[in-house]
Amino acid sequence: MPRRHLRVTGAAQAPLGAVLRDLRTTLDVPEEFPAEVLAEAERVAAAPPRLPERDETAIPFFTVDPPTSTDLDQAMHLSRRPGGGYRVRYAIADVAAFVTPGGPLDAEAHRRVTTLYFPDEKVPLHPTVLSEGAASLLPGQTCPAVLWTIDLDADGRAESTEVVRALVRSRSKLDYAGVQQAIDDKSAEETVALLADIGRLREQLEAERGGISLDVPEQEIVATDSVYELAYRAPLPADSWNAQISLLAGMAAAGLMLASGTGILRTLPLAPDGAVGRLRRTAKALRIDWPHHVPYSDLIRSLDPRIPHHAAFLQECTTLLRGAGYTAFTGGEKPPLTTHAAVAAPYAHCTAPLRRLVDRYASELCLAACAGQEPPQWVVEALAALPKEMADGTRRANTVERECVDIVEAALLQHRVGELFDAYVVDVKEKEQAVGTVQLPEPAVVARIEGGTAALPLGERLRVRLTQADPGQAKVQFAPA
Repeated sequence: MPRRHLRVTGAAQAPLGAVLRDLRTTLDVPEEFPAEVLAEAERVAAAPPRLPERDETAIPFFTVDPPTSTDLDQAMHLSRRPGGGYRVRYAIADVAAFVTPGGPLDAEAHRRVTTLYFPDEKVPLHPTVLSEGAASLLPGQTCPAVLWTIDLDADGRAESTEVVRALVRSRSKLDYAGVQQAIDDKSAEETVALLADIGRLREQLEAERGGISLDVPEQEIVATDSVYELAYRAPLPADSWNAQISLLAGMAAAGLMLASGTGILRTLPLAPDGAVGRLRRTAKALRIDWPHHVPYSDLIRSLDPRIPHHAAFLQECTTLLRGAGYTAFTGGEKPPLTTHAAVAAPYAHCTAPLRRLVDRYASELCLAACAGQEPPQWVVEALAALPKEMADGTRRANTVERECVDIVEAALLQHRVGELFDAYVVDVKEKEQAVGTVQLPEPAVVARIEGGTAALPLGERLRVRLTQADPGQAKVQFAPA
């Protein structure tokens, strides 16, 4: 789906800013960092403690992130192995090199849990002197990292994993569009070009094990200067290839933890039969052929999100991916659920420690497991509380994302109540067929629709009337025209 932009300018800016401030207050979003937290961050950033002895700064790592990002968690180097296959070196920011367990920085991170993203500001997990400075894998900066070396065979299957602390230095900061362009026009250096080769192999393995990656165009709020844009962003192949490297590390991390008997996994149970049955009925309503012998994961890969009724079905598929959580275990006893249904394998969050609390602990667990040592006591003592902390923090982050999009939509449309728009019906309530969700191709809005008497035509084009849009008061809503 092409990217479309809308701008909030002039008079809309002031009320939008006020509503976003009210949202932060309602959600009890942390304000400025306490003085003692900033003091500790400044001190350790100026003289980083616990630097590793291993020096891997000669490896030309690169990062792939959105163009404006400066909190860079991961850097990679990809190469061919002399005997065949591939070597993935994946450097993850070593936050534990800066954060003392039980200190002010640590306590504040447990209070915040995740970085929160608002249209007008970012509320970071750690002070920016660390998250966008000393601990970030910025190009040209030597810094401590947790270095993963994962050797793959010629088919992309992992054969061995090593996790150590090391000094690294990224050579270049790349973005998704630039990587895609360089790979497409064959101008990319080999270590970058291999992202496509390895990514495709890992995608094929994902398909074989029944894993799922949904290519649903995302709504995103883009802030440039003092202007907000609301857009649909269709993921590039480079997005998926990059995600496959992160998934590779997450699956390797889960394997190390399970083998050692201590860890924290990201888990998701299989969808109940009733949910799959409802999805089959949706497929039939959308005229999508789903033979009973075709697995759900195979059907997903056959769909094109640019086709409206396919996009509507993909949107419905997200309902099967709800219910993810964190599962901690110690003492060598594996938990009842060890897998993530969408990954179709055991999986752990370990690649974003600058922005997510649990990843710092996962790094320590994997370092210990790979070295054949017991994990640090401060890590083991935190495991029991981490699942709830992460659940609460993730819930707040999801609420922020959802509410911010709703607020920007309302700000964009507040002076257009009563106007008619073209839309596609992407969801219909099972027990209230006249209530559902519509997606507008222009402007980039996804919102509730109700007020009619007839069943909504799932997956079909529909003329709709905007009935309400008031940032801070009433979310955007449409009715059939």
